[in-house]
Amino acid sequence: MSLFEDPDTPQNTSNATNAPEFTVSELSGAVKRMVEGEFGHVRVRAELGRVSRPRSGHIYLDLKDDRSVLAGVIWKGVASRLATQPEEGMEVIATGRLTTFPGQSKYQMVVEDIAPAGMGALMAMLENILHRLRDRFPRKVLIWPAAVQGERCAPEIVRGIEGFNAMQPGGVLPRPDLIIVARGGGSLEDLWGFNDEAVVRAAAASDIPLISAVGHETDTTLIDFASDQRAPTPTAAAELAVPVRRELMAWAAEQEARLTQALTQGITRRGQRLADLSRALPRPQMLLEGPSQRLDRASERLPAALTTLTRNGHLRLSRASAGLRPGVLVSRIERRADRLTSAGTRLAPALDRAAAVKRRELDALAKRLDAGRIAEARTRKAQDLQALTARFERAAGAQIRNWRDHLAALDRTRQTLGYTETLKRGYAVVRGDGAVVTTRAAAEQASALEVEFSDGKLTLGSGSTPPPAIPASTKPAPKKTPSKAKPKPSEPDQGSLF
Repeated sequence: MSLFEDPDTPQNTSNATNAPEFTVSELSGAVKRMVEGEFGHVRVRAELGRVSRPRSGHIYLDLKDDRSVLAGVIWKGVASRLATQPEEGMEVIATGRLTTFPGQSKYQMVVEDIAPAGMGALMAMLENILHRLRDRFPRKVLIWPAAVQGERCAPEIVRGIEGFNAMQPGGVLPRPDLIIVARGGGSLEDLWGFNDEAVVRAAAASDIPLISAVGHETDTTLIDFASDQRAPTPTAAAELAVPVRRELMAWAAEQEARLTQALTQGITRRGQRLADLSRALPRPQMLLEGPSQRLDRASERLPAALTTLTRNGHLRLSRASAGLRPGVLVSRIERRADRLTSAGTRLAPALDRAAAVKRRELDALAKRLDAGRIAEARTRKAQDLQALTARFERAAGAQIRNWRDHLAALDRTRQTLGYTETLKRGYAVVRGDGAVVTTRAAAEQASALEVEFSDGKLTLGSGSTPPPAIPASTKPAPKKTPSKAKPKPSEPDQGSLF
């Protein structure tokens, strides 16, 4: 029996029992040899579905149409040499061979070459990046055609970058905000134009931000290091270039709603807080009751406080004036007068010395000048000297006047603070035996008393007219007995003034 006989063909049961037996591996190997023998070279037109690139460098993909899916694999060595790197959604023509994978009883296509399905596929790739832009954030796109491999690659890319930078903002054709240099994957030789020095320098010198989207994630060219941003694919470059407009609008609407809600809640909370605080506050009349009472009590104490303050001030003034003796003021005035006289006597010699110095300087200058300049300089110096002398005289006169005014003010202060001015206000100075008497006990012990008024002195005691009798209604204060008896003079008793 053939391995591939139709199972529906009637067979003899006895013959079936004599059929050879195969292991699973033998059967899988036979299927593999038949598939590879029948489909050793095939070309498949399909749409790329899932595209996977593991770390091994191989590419696993799905070739599909509207009814079936064919698994495919591109080995690492072949993937690095492909002119067009597979992308999900591309319509391609894949060339390779069919084989089986015995480990899972599957068959797959080993792709040896892959190419877009005509110009329509190339335009579809371009349209896919443009559609990505329109879908995320509609913007105007300018396309600068350029070769992306071969000898014309580097010069045309440089012209494109420099051409975009040469556009004027606001011109007929506005200058772009961003440049994307993009192409699909390929071998190292295909991408070599993007390693050219002129391309790298043009990208680095570009005033417009530039995104490089050359090859895939595993491909690296020098323009990636000179650009402002690197994208793994052209579609990813479009995603980096513009945000998602719908997401921005949704975010703005969400932020607006959150702001409105926050404002509403804040106003509500503050209104409630204000109402709570207003209930805790007392009435305005209650707030004024305590201060009003304190004001009334303070106003009642004010007259007595002013009287006490005035009395204390008079007392401090009396104490201060008692220590101010006329001799101190006279001595200070004399010292200031001596200083004034001394300064006046030194002023004239100082002026003479200054004039002599100026004359010597003038004579020294005159020796080095001609007669005309000497006369002119002498006249000028004489004028300066006269002006300086006048300034010295005015300064000295002003200083002397100031000193005199100050001395006069001190003398007026002395007269004002002296005790003679106090006597004019109705006070008197009592002296006993030549010393000022301030207590009754001292007055009783004095042999004679002298009372000084503003208009003269009155002596009471030995040889003087006795004082008038004290009315009977006036009760004299009891005398204090001293701790130690003090001997009294032998003069007759003059009586007590009090």
